[in-house]
Amino acid sequence: MRTSIALATCATFLALNANASPTAAPAQPKLVVVMAVDGLPQEQLLRYRGQFGDGGFKRLLTQGAMFADAHQAHGTTVTAIGHAAILTGAYPYQHGIVGNNWIDRASGKSVYCTEDQRHQYVGEATAPSDGTSPAKLRVDTLGDQLRYATGNQAKVVAVSGKDRGAILLAGKGGTAYMYMEGSGNFASSTYYMPQHPAWVQRYQAGKPQDRYYGKTWRPMLADAAYQLDAGDTPFAISYYSESGSPDASYYKRLKEGPFVDELTLEFARAAIEGENLGANPAGVPDLLGVSLSAHDYVNHAHGPESRMSHDHLQRLDRMLAGFFTYLDKRVGSDNYLVVLTADHGFANSAEFSQRQHIDAGRVDGKALMDGLQRHLDATFGAGKVALTALLPNIYMDEEALAKAGVQRAAVEQAATRWLRAQTGIADVYTRSRFEEAGATGTRIDLLLRRAWHRYESGDLVVVPRAYWSFGAGSSGATHGTPYAYDTSVPLLMMGKRWIAPGTYAGYTEVVDIAPTLATILGVRKPAGAEGRVLTEALARR
Repeated sequence: MRTSIALATCATFLALNANASPTAAPAQPKLVVVMAVDGLPQEQLLRYRGQFGDGGFKRLLTQGAMFADAHQAHGTTVTAIGHAAILTGAYPYQHGIVGNNWIDRASGKSVYCTEDQRHQYVGEATAPSDGTSPAKLRVDTLGDQLRYATGNQAKVVAVSGKDRGAILLAGKGGTAYMYMEGSGNFASSTYYMPQHPAWVQRYQAGKPQDRYYGKTWRPMLADAAYQLDAGDTPFAISYYSESGSPDASYYKRLKEGPFVDELTLEFARAAIEGENLGANPAGVPDLLGVSLSAHDYVNHAHGPESRMSHDHLQRLDRMLAGFFTYLDKRVGSDNYLVVLTADHGFANSAEFSQRQHIDAGRVDGKALMDGLQRHLDATFGAGKVALTALLPNIYMDEEALAKAGVQRAAVEQAATRWLRAQTGIADVYTRSRFEEAGATGTRIDLLLRRAWHRYESGDLVVVPRAYWSFGAGSSGATHGTPYAYDTSVPLLMMGKRWIAPGTYAGYTEVVDIAPTLATILGVRKPAGAEGRVLTEALARR
């Protein structure tokens, strides 16, 4: 009964649109494409926009809507949390994805955000911690609502270089395909299907990932184009293996440069054709999620201020141009809507910031935790307080505290005082502080409360100072804080029948995407969605 009502409602909506007058709401898009560029700060998009070609980012900026002050508005800005926000419209305190990894309180062990040992990759080796299902995602997504509203006739497919990028965009009812670093294939898992459809098998048989063997990634622009980047040394990164032929080491290396993004977009085209996305025989919209992973790897290794990061973004721009041209021909330029955003921003490398006379550095997480444990042993007695950490989260052993007769509040206070005195630490948020009712205080208070889940998050959340990060070493960059360089991301929408082009300066959040698309599609927004509809950018109805 529920399915028949949903089908009737959708059919009525489509029929009304088909017979609508010119002033009525435009028909639904045949295909919604939601794209995430992993680790792309808004600052980079604006800094390099003068060098983009006509068909990629520049097309989105000129023919679509750009939200100039858009944010991943939660306090722990990492890949899994950011991807979960895009199509749930929810914050971590609801959707339950509190990091890429966190500590399971029952076992005391680290768990991965999309691991599910009940399922395996289809035709690929699977480790226990590999991402195979959305079981840990506690809410539904826009794709789930679209499938519900159409009696499961709408197709929802997501593809990514990272399993968490695909799985968290696909939601509960879609289908995820992810890059396999052991084979270079894109594969799904038994959560979604027992075996791959014929189009995937044909794609895999062609071994497109092997075409890059022996190729070298070099800057695509003239040297003068990179003169403002940190360092002026040209780079050349070759893709090969010690064995002399494509193998697991080569396929893993492909993830760390532009070629994995080329493969991701190529597989997305294969999915459009194999699943007939955008030409659904039931006459309902389809949804495609595409997460492009390489920019994050490049920024981690070299920093967003680097020549390699700059060049990768230019290459990605050209890839997007080709993909949009393909959509124009395959689906029709009037029939699809694109949203492009990012899961998080990025800090500059500490060494670069220091050269700009900014107080920046790295906090060695192991040394920090060793020092905290010694302090608590001296305060309460050795072994009475047991801690486990995946920074910024620190977990207490409640059973050990009860057995030792130590009050959690006393440990919170002692740990907070000691941590705040350490170099590079700005503040500590405790379970007691999070559970207090009342006003949130500062914006950082708000972002951290949104990121804290009472069952999954730690009893202490440690916040580094601005431009400081957790980690050892002396190179590379990272993200994960509530500061603007980590929260500020692009938010671009293009679809001339639904989106009014222009630059919108008002504050927006990534969680606004799901309610806005739900309004355009005429479906119920996801249950946990707290974002608003971006009415200012909707085409006049």
